[in-house]
Amino acid sequence: MYLPRIIACLDVRRGRVVKGVNFRGLKELGDAVDLAGAYARDGADELVWLDIVATIDDRELAVDLIQKARARVDIPMTVGGGIRTLADVKALLEAGADKVSINSQALAQPTFIAEVARRWGSQCVVVAIDAKREGDHWQVYSHGGRKRTRWGLVDWLVRAQAEGCGEFLLTSMDADGTRHGYDLAMLNEARRFIARPLIASGGAGTIDDLEQALRDGQDALLVASMLHQKEFTVAGIKAELRSRGVSVRWPLS
Repeated sequence: MYLPRIIACLDVRRGRVVKGVNFRGLKELGDAVDLAGAYARDGADELVWLDIVATIDDRELAVDLIQKARARVDIPMTVGGGIRTLADVKALLEAGADKVSINSQALAQPTFIAEVARRWGSQCVVVAIDAKREGDHWQVYSHGGRKRTRWGLVDWLVRAQAEGCGEFLLTSMDADGTRHGYDLAMLNEARRFIARPLIASGGAGTIDDLEQALRDGQDALLVASMLHQKEFTVAGIKAELRSRGVSVRWPLS
């Protein structure tokens, strides 16, 4: 049985870490490479690096930044944003990424997931999903939450898994940046339909939020604002969770 992971998330815009609320009002919080190194040293189990404007701006991949981050990081690193071709995936893996996170391109061409999985293995394919509640279901959005897709959450999860996705990164657009806790209703609905690991993203603000999500059975938790605001450290989060009887990976990665 694998213990749950605490994953530090870096939303990156032109080399700087940014964070907003509900995908809006982004504020710069520091140098992405520096923060990647700091979180790795502090005990994060993994890093997720998402270039949140690459797809929107149609910019080339910032491979040089990934290389610089890899030089400071000795834990698994997932990189996403602006991935459109197999050549993009190859470039990121060669730059030091362990896994790639695919979102908009997968939605536009679901078979792209299978193409990546066939060449490099499902274990390196993370399908990132941004979803928000619409009536009685959750709807999937692309391009950094700016474009509504034709996919409902459940249908997209089932299709992406069938195409060969090895892991899901599911972000609640409703909870993102609010620090009011993860959208457990959405996460639990998603887990009913998939057999792949699921990373919960969006809404963590306190240790209580993390504890609740882990006791709820989540596989991994993405943490951003709690770390960026320097109110918590990864080591401090893990120590407090353990003191409450919640199992997390230890000693520090």
